[in-house]
Parts: sequence; structure tokens; C-alpha cells
Amino acid sequence: MLPATTKWYDRRDCVVIEFCVEDSKDVKVKFEKSKMNFTCLGGTEGHKHQNEIDLFEVIDPNESKHKRTDRSVLCYLRKVESGKSWPRLTKDKAKLSWLGVDFNNWKDWEDDSDEELSSFDRFSEMMNNMGGEDELPDVDGAVEDEYADSDDESKFLQLIFKISVHPVLI
Repeated sequence: MLPATTKWYDRRDCVVIEFCVEDSKDVKVKFEKSKMNFTCLGGTEGHKHQNEIDLFEVIDPNESKHKRTDRSVLCYLRKVESGKSWPRLTKDKAKLSWLGVDFNNWKDWEDDSDEELSSFDRFSEMMNNMGGEDELPDVDGAVEDEYADSDDESKFLQLIFKISVHPVLI
């Protein structure tokens, strides 16, 4: 039996584990409070994969789930202590060759705070109040909507030509 290549990432309420096995069959996932087991047959040759993980912290086995796709098996492990980050997936600090961090999905949620989010909201509101493209100056006395309803194409083209020859610096 071979361990499946595995990636994981941490979230506020759960830990997500992806077992990278294409065309998996006979998938069995067993969640326990501090451990999980994964077995399946995978690939065109039907190799048997097995991973047993002693988890860093306790999970809720009844609220944890898994989902099989054609390319992998995703497991959502519900944390008992929501809001506590996991610095690693396993209880032991040993480096496992088949286990890695999924940096594409990793998010430093610990650094999020209500204060930072509210200052971001204030910044967004300030930017919205400053105005923008809606307040561009007139070009040679032309009004923005002057030719919007006109069928006269030549006047519109003349306006475009004036803008390209005499660009407005903003």
C-alpha cells in the first residue's frame, strides 16, 4: 500500500485535506476525534492507497465530511476549537514525504480583525466619495452626452479624433 499524495490548509472553523488520487474507487474515510484514516484504489492500475493521520488537534467526527471527485478526495475536518490555528496537520513534527501545505488555498485568517476590516471599509468609502471617471473635464467644449443619441457618425468620429490629437491629462 502506498500513501496518497496529500495537501492541506487551515481555516477558522475547519481543516481541509485533499488526497490527490485520480479515478479513485472504493473510497473509505474514517474520522475519529484525534485521527483519520483514508483508503482507496486509484489510477488506471488500481493502486491501493492508505493514509493514517494523527491530527494536531481534536476534530468533530460527526461534522466532518468528505467528497470524491475525478481528480481527488476532499475532506473537511470540523475543528472542535473554532478559531484556533493549526501550525501543522499532524500531531508529530516529523516531515512526511507525501504531505504538503496547499499554498494555493492557504489564507492567514488569524491576522484578520474587525478593526482592520472597518478601516478598509472607511478607505473604500473615501475612495468612492472622491469621484472618478464620471467627472472628466470637457474636451474642447464637447459635452459627454452630446453625441450619445445622434445618428450622425461623422460628428462622433470628429470628437474621437479631437480627443486622440489633443489628449487630456488627468
